[in-house]
Amino acid sequence: MRIYSWNVNGIRALYNKGEFFKLFEEEPEIVCIQETKAQAEQLSEELLNINGYSSFFESADKKGYSGVAVYSKKKPLMVKKFDIERFDSEGRYIELEYEDFILINCYFPNSQEKGKRLDYKIDFCDEILNYLEERKKSGKAVIITGDYNIAHKPIDLARPKDNEENPGYLPEEREWMTKFIEAGYVDSFRKFYPEEVKYTWWSYRTRAREKNIGWRIDYFCINKESEGILIDSGIRNDVFGSDHCPIYIDISVNN
Repeated sequence: MRIYSWNVNGIRALYNKGEFFKLFEEEPEIVCIQETKAQAEQLSEELLNINGYSSFFESADKKGYSGVAVYSKKKPLMVKKFDIERFDSEGRYIELEYEDFILINCYFPNSQEKGKRLDYKIDFCDEILNYLEERKKSGKAVIITGDYNIAHKPIDLARPKDNEENPGYLPEEREWMTKFIEAGYVDSFRKFYPEEVKYTWWSYRTRAREKNIGWRIDYFCINKESEGILIDSGIRNDVFGSDHCPIYIDISVNN
């Protein structure tokens, strides 16, 4: 089973560029989207009802901001938001439970310049980790994907020294990512490719993608007890249309 995740930086903008349906042509079982920048009622039937998929949206109260969605061939047993208002009001979380696994799709906050939203971000991160510990008790694999807005280690961004005081690479963010991994979660890409330099986001402002001056800030992670279901993990930097590229995992579960 293949699951994709992609920060699309505006689902309508990506659709208008003619890029949105490219992943669906490969017929993955599930596609997770972040930064939809839309409420479901603002979208066309073509975007809501892709043939063979059910769609589920959690949107921000503020129009044109944040938002997450999941398109799924498999019918989930349950779909829910985070049930923490300060995060749900920004459309940052959606959870789907299946027979064999729990899938959580998140758009982690950006800590912003000079750490203006760092407290909010770390609060979100800590609440996620606490909740994951509860969900692990289900005995099912717990997969958490999305735009974490954190480059964990120097290998995960092109210019680590230049960015030590910049959002996404602040010490507090990297420390939380280390705490998360040490709590028993596996960074799927690093499991298979521990030394590979590959990025998932490039700034629009500096033509960074052309120069491959990027950051790896999008992840598929899984609880360590379930890492045996992982077959592969990858970064599709051959897919364009957003300032992020899609990422994926292949997993072995009962269909």
